[in-house]
Amino acid sequence: MGSGNLREAVLLPPGEDLHEWLAVNTVDFYNAISMLYATLAEYCTEGSCPTMCAGPKYEYRWADGVKVKKPIACSAPQYVDYLLTWVESQVDDEALFPQAQGADFPANFPDVVRKIFTRLFRVYAHIYHSHFPQICTLGAEAHLNTLFKHFIYFTTAFGLVKREELAPLGELVDGILGVVPTHVKINNVSTGGAGAGGGSAV
Repeated sequence: MGSGNLREAVLLPPGEDLHEWLAVNTVDFYNAISMLYATLAEYCTEGSCPTMCAGPKYEYRWADGVKVKKPIACSAPQYVDYLLTWVESQVDDEALFPQAQGADFPANFPDVVRKIFTRLFRVYAHIYHSHFPQICTLGAEAHLNTLFKHFIYFTTAFGLVKREELAPLGELVDGILGVVPTHVKINNVSTGGAGAGGGSAV
């Protein structure tokens, strides 16, 4: 599917309920990143990835606010396991993701979805920074790029991930969205996007 088709595919179909659309796509993106990450199981290990990071500037620590209230440092595979288990528990909770036809979604549903997508992005960030050579070895480069492009189009269309959260892959995201970096000048006039500093996040 080309970029134009992907851009159109993420848009809310006429007559579709917004919350239903967000719910269906949340499950689809969760399944897609789960399957992609599974192909890297032999490469992303406690030994190779002792911290969950996206390059040297960004480290992610885990906290779910329930079982783990204080952010903890953990290896990448442990973090991803925590994350995918947490997303699955959210999706399986009918108080958050109602299964019955016509059932009401909770008032905080958009916030729930934003949190899920923000954390799913971190798996992509880790893969691109730490495992892209292995992805290429597996012949999955085009698949990864298409999945991530779809992810960025969707999250951008519905404002699901803040710009500062995208910073570890900022240049790639700008390329997907067609944003001209601020350091590029056209006719001696600076144009384009924004950047963000490093740090740790939960």
